[in-house]
Amino acid sequence: MVMTDIDEETQARLEVGRGLTRELGRSRARELFGDRRAGHFRYELTAQRSLSRLGFKAVMGLVIAVNVVVGGIFLALGAWPVAAFCGLDVLLIYWAFRANYRDGRAFEAIEVTPEMLSLTRGSANGARETFEFNPYWLRVRLDERPDGRNTLALIAHGQAFPLARLLSDDERREFAQSLTDALMAARSARPAMGGEDQPPEK
Repeated sequence: MVMTDIDEETQARLEVGRGLTRELGRSRARELFGDRRAGHFRYELTAQRSLSRLGFKAVMGLVIAVNVVVGGIFLALGAWPVAAFCGLDVLLIYWAFRANYRDGRAFEAIEVTPEMLSLTRGSANGARETFEFNPYWLRVRLDERPDGRNTLALIAHGQAFPLARLLSDDERREFAQSLTDALMAARSARPAMGGEDQPPEK
């Protein structure tokens, strides 16, 4: 169950956010595989990228063209330092976009099965770390703030593991519900087991 604690003002903000999400119809939380009967799901969460490769080339072409024209004018007037700064401007914009694309390599991969939930985080520098959880003892908690922002975490044995920090607030709300549904399906498909993994009797 997704746990939230919100007031009326926050709820109003959420309704606006959900409307925008439906209008855009896109999310960086993708379900790569889903089998509800088997309780098996795979998700991939990706970082925001400001432009596509084609868009990057178009923007850089425009920036270079403008700076060549402006720099050429000032160079003709004898103000060569301004022309030099135009070249520096191009280099700084190129560096900023390259840094953005490097950060865009970050991702989170989540796999849910009746036996475990696996969370793999990949950073922009290529490093990876993986965490595994027992899906029966796992909870999804979405904490809403009065300003409309939120945080998502997996709760296991009293510990909170932040999740979906790459997503927007609206995307986190949708993904929280999707992941909660996946966990419920995995528990329903879970085979009978002994020991502490055995669900308590009702």
